[in-house]
Amino acid sequence: MDELFQQVSYLRGLADGLGIEESTKEGKLLLHIIDVLDDFANALGEVDEKIDDVDEYVSYMDEDLADVEEEVFGFSDEYDDMYFDDDDFDYMEDEDFCECDEGCLNHSPEDIEIE
Repeated sequence: MDELFQQVSYLRGLADGLGIEESTKEGKLLLHIIDVLDDFANALGEVDEKIDDVDEYVSYMDEDLADVEEEVFGFSDEYDDMYFDDDDFDYMEDEDFCECDEGCLNHSPEDIEIE
């Protein structure tokens, strides 16, 4: 960002050194262009400061959220890098489950005794 301010200052100094004045059409144009560039540099400087503030705020929020996650879910960052593939787990189809007369589950229809 400082480089932008230096370049605008260089252009302003160059215009002063060349004796460019607002009395001519070209001089008026060049000096206004330099003024607009200076305004852009100032606006970008303000935006850059606001971005830094927002970045800092988001970092604090991220830390606070990590604390809340740890408290609520009991997770820690050590599990963030773990990857689980669906093929790693055996799933049973719902049709393999039924409810027996005693109200228990996990019996297949073949396991139920018919009286």
